[in-house]
Amino acid sequence: MKDSTALAKFSHLSGFRRVALLALGALVLCLGLIAATNVLAQQPVSGFNLERIQRATVFLIQAQDVGNDLEITCVGSGTIVNRNGLILTNAHNVAPSETCPGDTIVVALSVRLDEPPIPKYIAEIAQMDPGADLALLRITRQIDGRLIDPTTLGLPFVELGDSSSVALDQTITVVGYPGIGDDPLATVRGTISGFVAEPSGGERSWIKTSANIPGTMSGGGAYNSAGQLIGIPTTAPVSTIAASLACVWDTNRDGIINNSDRCIPLGDAINSLRPSNFAAPLLRAASLGITIQPLTNTATPPPPTDPPRFSRLFFSPSVNDAGMPTTVLRSLPAGSNSLYLFFDYENMTPETVYSLRVTTDGIPNPTFSLAPVRWSGGERGMWYLGSSTQPWPNGVYEFTLFANGIAADTARLVIGGAPQPAPTFSDISFGILDLQGNVLGNGFVLPAGNVASAEFLYRGMTDGTPWTAIWYYEGEEIFRTPEDTVWTGGAEGRRTTSISVPDGLLPGNYRLELFIESRLAATSDFIIAGAQEGVFPKIFDNAHFTTAASVAEARTSPAISTFAARTNVIYSVFNWQQIAPGTPWRMRWSVDGNVFYDQTQPWNGPESGQQYLVQVTGPDGIPDGTYKMDLFVGRLQLASIEARVGIGQLPIDRFALTTGAQLRGRIVDAETGQGIPGATFVLISDQYSVSDFTWDEEQIYATSISDQFGRFEIDRLLQFSTSDRQIPYSAVVVAEGYLPLSADGLVVEEGEDSSIDLLIQMIRD
Repeated sequence: MKDSTALAKFSHLSGFRRVALLALGALVLCLGLIAATNVLAQQPVSGFNLERIQRATVFLIQAQDVGNDLEITCVGSGTIVNRNGLILTNAHNVAPSETCPGDTIVVALSVRLDEPPIPKYIAEIAQMDPGADLALLRITRQIDGRLIDPTTLGLPFVELGDSSSVALDQTITVVGYPGIGDDPLATVRGTISGFVAEPSGGERSWIKTSANIPGTMSGGGAYNSAGQLIGIPTTAPVSTIAASLACVWDTNRDGIINNSDRCIPLGDAINSLRPSNFAAPLLRAASLGITIQPLTNTATPPPPTDPPRFSRLFFSPSVNDAGMPTTVLRSLPAGSNSLYLFFDYENMTPETVYSLRVTTDGIPNPTFSLAPVRWSGGERGMWYLGSSTQPWPNGVYEFTLFANGIAADTARLVIGGAPQPAPTFSDISFGILDLQGNVLGNGFVLPAGNVASAEFLYRGMTDGTPWTAIWYYEGEEIFRTPEDTVWTGGAEGRRTTSISVPDGLLPGNYRLELFIESRLAATSDFIIAGAQEGVFPKIFDNAHFTTAASVAEARTSPAISTFAARTNVIYSVFNWQQIAPGTPWRMRWSVDGNVFYDQTQPWNGPESGQQYLVQVTGPDGIPDGTYKMDLFVGRLQLASIEARVGIGQLPIDRFALTTGAQLRGRIVDAETGQGIPGATFVLISDQYSVSDFTWDEEQIYATSISDQFGRFEIDRLLQFSTSDRQIPYSAVVVAEGYLPLSADGLVVEEGEDSSIDLLIQMIRD
C-alpha cells in the first residue's frame, strides 16, 4: 500500500540532486555520478531479514458458522508470498474435509512480534494441489466482511527459493505459530538431514530436517540463509489420536470439555518439508488469473468402506523411469547410499494420513522416517519411499508403515558386510514381441491385444533352479507358469516371458511377479490402454483447441490454434479409447514453457468416448502467450497440443509477482553510520525519470519506509531486463534533515542475483 502520508510529508522538496546508486552486483547504472560524495557505498547488508519473514508469516483459522458464532475447526501457519495477499499453506489446514469441515478462513497477523496474532482478514482458496498438500489463498475481505482491492494491500512477503539447490547439512530457519492462537511467532533452527523420494514428486518429494517443529507450524515456512522460502513444514493430524487434539470449547453444550466436543487437530512434531518448487505452478496460475476446469462429467467412485491397508513390503536399490523397482533385495552391502521401500496399498483416500517409522538396531532413526502426511496416491496400487542421496549406515533396519495412526505392516533389512552373491532378476520392461523375439514398445503402457510380453535381465542363475512367473489383472491372478518350471537359460543374459489371452487382454492395470524358488526376485506393474498403432498405444486422439459461444457448441467447433488477445474462454477437446476406470492419467498445462497446472488422478470416465472438454477461463482475459496441454497415462506422454493467444508471448512482467529481484538495504547517516528511521525510498516506474517525477502515485513502482534501524525493503520484485528489452528504474531517497538522493537508469540484468542489498549513506542538510 502506498504511504500517502509519507509522500505528502516530503512533497515540498524539489530540485533533487541527481546521484548514482551503486548496487551490489545486480544494479547497473546507465548514468554517471553527479555527486560522488553522495554515492551508495558498496557494503553488503545481510540477505536474511528475520523480522520481514516474521511479518510475512500468518496464523490461519478455518472456522464453521454455527448459529451466530464462528467455531474453530482447524488451525495452521501460512506465508504471504506476494504483496497482494497471496498466502501459501498446507491444503489440509484450509480445505473443507471430514477432519476440517469449516467454510471460512480467517487470517491473523502479529501486530507486535512478541504477542499472539490478531485476526485481520478473510481469505479464499485461489489454487490448490491436494496431492502435494499445498494451497494458495487470496485475501478478499477485511475481518468485518468489507471487500478488499488486493492491489491496495502492499503486505510484506517472502521470495520463493529454488528447493532443488538445497544441500545436506545446510542450515535452515523455520518460522510459524506453535500453538492454537495464544502464542506469538516461533523460530526454530536446524539443518537439512536428508531427502525422501515418492512416486508423486521424484527424488526430492520431501526435504528432511533435524529441526524440532511443532505440529501447528504446519503450513509455515522454512528459509535458507538468503531468506528465501525453500520448504513448507508439513504434517497431517490424525483426528482419532487424542494426543493430537486440543479440546478447548464445549461445542456439544453438555457442560464438559472433552473429546466428545469438536476438538482442534494439532498434528505431531514435524520433520518433513514439502519443497517450495511444488508451489511454483500454483503461484503462476494465480498470477495468470486463469482457471482450468474439466467439463466432461465423470462418475466419481464411492469412497472405500474398508480401512486402509499396506501389504507386500520389499526393498529395491533403485527405481526405473516408470517408478518401478529394478530388482528385489534381501540385504544391502556396506557403503550403500540408495534404498527404496516398496509396498502395495488399497482402500486409501486423499484424507488418509500415513507415516513411516524407521529404526536402526532398535533405535528410532528420524533421518529415514516420515512424519504423518496426507496420502497423495490413488485408492490402490504400488508405492515407494526411499532415498538415493545419502549413505545408509550399517545396521538392522525395521520399517513400519502406519495408516491413520495404526501400524499396518513391517519389514526388516540388514545393511552391512560384503555383497552376497545370489541369483537375481532385474529391469523388467513390457511390450509387443516381434518376429525376431524382440520386445518392442515404450516399456510400460501397452495397447490392447491378445499378447503381452515382458523382458528382464538375469544373473547368477543355475540351470535346474525352480522359478515362477505370475501375471495379475486388477489384483487378481490370471496366469502362472507350471509348478515344475525350472531354469534353462544359463547363468546370465536376457529373457522373455509372455501372457496370451485369446479373447484379448482387457484395458487396466497389470502386474508381473518373478520368483526364484519361492523368493520374490523382481516385480513390476504395467498398463494396457488404447488401440494398437504399430507397437504403441493410441489412447488420445483428435486433441485440439477451439472457442465457442457455449459449452455445447465447443464440443463440435472446428480446431483453432490462434486466438485474439484478451479472449476470455478457450476450450481443449480430445477423444479417448480403451482406458479402464482407475488408470492413472495426468493433465499438464504450461504457458511459454512455464507449468501452471499439473494434476494426476485415476480415470473415472467411460472406457472410450469422444469430446472430452476442458475449459480455460480468464475473467479479465487470458494473457497473451503460447499455451500447451500435455496428456499422460502413467508417466508416458501420449498427446500434446499448442495454441497461441494474442502475440503468443507473455508480457515480460506477468510473473513479476513471483520472479525478479528483491531490493532491500539500510539507510544510514554518512558521518555516524547510524540508521535513519522514517526515511522514504521511492522506486519510480520505468516509464518515468527523476525529472518527470511529481510524486504522483501512478509514477511509483514501489515505496518503502525505513525502520528504527534504517532498514528498508521494497515489497515488489524488480523485473529483470533482457537483451530484447531494458527496464530502467529511477529512485529517490528522502529523509527529514538530510539532502535527498536520486538516480536514473537502474537496471537489473537477467541472470544476476535475485536479492539486491544496498547501504545508502545520506548527508545532513
